[in-house]
Amino acid sequence: MQQGAKPLEGILVLDFSQFLSGPSAALRLADMGARVIKIEKPDTGDICRTLYISNLELDGDSTLFHSINRNKESYAADLKNKAQLEQIQRLIRQADVMIQNFRPGVMERLGLHYEQVKEWNPRLVYGQISGYGNDGPWKDKPGQDLLVQSVSGLAWLNGAESQPPLPLGLAVVDMAAGAHLVQGILAGLYRRGITGNGCHIEVSLLDSILDFQFTELTAFLNGGGVPIRSRVNHAHVYRPAPYGVYKTADGYLALASGSVPELGLLFGCDDLAKFVGEDSWYEDKEAINAIIAEHLAEAPTVKWLELLESGGFECAEVLTWESLHQEAAFQDLDMIQTVYLGSGAALNTTRCPIRFDNTIYKAPKGSPKIGEDNESINQWLEATFI
Repeated sequence: MQQGAKPLEGILVLDFSQFLSGPSAALRLADMGARVIKIEKPDTGDICRTLYISNLELDGDSTLFHSINRNKESYAADLKNKAQLEQIQRLIRQADVMIQNFRPGVMERLGLHYEQVKEWNPRLVYGQISGYGNDGPWKDKPGQDLLVQSVSGLAWLNGAESQPPLPLGLAVVDMAAGAHLVQGILAGLYRRGITGNGCHIEVSLLDSILDFQFTELTAFLNGGGVPIRSRVNHAHVYRPAPYGVYKTADGYLALASGSVPELGLLFGCDDLAKFVGEDSWYEDKEAINAIIAEHLAEAPTVKWLELLESGGFECAEVLTWESLHQEAAFQDLDMIQTVYLGSGAALNTTRCPIRFDNTIYKAPKGSPKIGEDNESINQWLEATFI
């Protein structure tokens, strides 16, 4: 690899996936230098093009699609058309990685399942995401983020005891599965470098979100008891007080652990001094949290931050995205980049969060139109296909 080159330059990825999980994995590979060709249906393309998380649209497609498919090329092909499928086969023979997240059985019907494509390209690392795995009674259930959050127990962990189960306000299942698939693909590429052989990488949404909860599940499986959501300032089913988000006179403050009696001394609050033993911080966390909440509501956030930080307590102001953008720490991250579509339209979005040799990776190429790169890819195939 040339000095200054991205680590995955020279790697060709075919992204057959839709929605978020698979495309997010392909996006991360693109961020690290891989050439990613997105295989789409003619006319309609990835369903995510019309999947909106707001009413925002850019150049005819949703901003959700643009944010997760930047830095890719698009090749439109009808996989049921013999001639177009033959072109796809030619691409697969050239590829290093192939990603798909169709329901079980779809790629088998198309003849693009791993057992088939490895005959064309034994060095191919084939990445697959399913909802609940390829076997078992749930294999045909829809692999949708909210549904998987719900059946996995994650939604049940959130919210106070008086509230219904509360899912996270973002597609955490899809993002976790995409990240796990990237890990598996990189391991597959590494092993291929040793053995010369490709492999089949499988991730399910349910597997990924269960792993996301592994510390809490481990506690439950080893006698930690049934997790109970707190009535007051719930933030974690197993952590003792003080732990949670508390309202102040002008905002909110997060407080993450520490000695309850020492907190009482710092606050000048005698009611906290009686909770001496650490066992009581678990057993009486409802009462402790109620006292802390009442105390913190009496003054503004900045006062409590100064006091708590001086006392060695871990704490932070709860920021909105708007207020976060005003922080010097956020500016120093240089986390935002602008990408440009072929039409010239611009989109502000996040960059790759991974630094390589202290280098920040940004790429100005936005997401493609459906089939935008068919001509150039066909020409490349004619010139390079053996």
